[in-house]
Amino acid sequence: MNNEKNIRILLVDDEPHILQFLVMGLEGEGYQVRTAPDGLNAVTAAAEFQPHVVVLDVMMPGMDGFETCRLLKKKSTDVAVIMLTAKDEIEDRVKGLKLGADDYLVKPFSFDELLARIEARLRNQFPSLFGKVALGPFGLDDRRREITHEGKVLELSPTEYDLLRYMIVNHGIVLSKSRILDAVWGYDFGGEENIVEVYVRSLRDKLSDKEHRLIRTIRGAGYRVDFA
Repeated sequence: MNNEKNIRILLVDDEPHILQFLVMGLEGEGYQVRTAPDGLNAVTAAAEFQPHVVVLDVMMPGMDGFETCRLLKKKSTDVAVIMLTAKDEIEDRVKGLKLGADDYLVKPFSFDELLARIEARLRNQFPSLFGKVALGPFGLDDRRREITHEGKVLELSPTEYDLLRYMIVNHGIVLSKSRILDAVWGYDFGGEENIVEVYVRSLRDKLSDKEHRLIRTIRGAGYRVDFA
């Protein structure tokens, strides 16, 4: 979804393993990500980082998520705040929303669900981020889920779109099959890595990339999209 418009996400949680998991996933989607272990650090980081979205845990030592949300919204009404909680209680949801939270997600949650909620908040609160973007010979239009190559619209399946988009946004970077699987198919994908080869072969056909000049195979490492 991210179209290299420098979309910034601040993650606030006192559980390092959760932060690590979310950072890997969101950076894999092309977002700029910063973390904070508590509310006080979150307020300081937000002032410096100017995030578009804050993913904020409710239960933290010291300043809790509710007070952090209030301060974040006081300093910037534009920032989108998604609150995370281990409690599935209506009272907590209402309290968070009254303090300015834009959405609420109950732990445990899937990464795909969080990603969908982040994208929904971005589209709702920052619509100017979603115009057409040109990268080398490619054009990305996330609103229409279209990719053009040298001005021609490519006929892509949903998965082909997600895969090609991911590789274009990360052009010049060698992407392993496992990294591609995590980013495009999801961390819980139970299939074989060979599926990446199948889809890359299809993309090369549609790009008339018979000599593999656009999507290069890096032996023993993965694939890399080159524009030159």
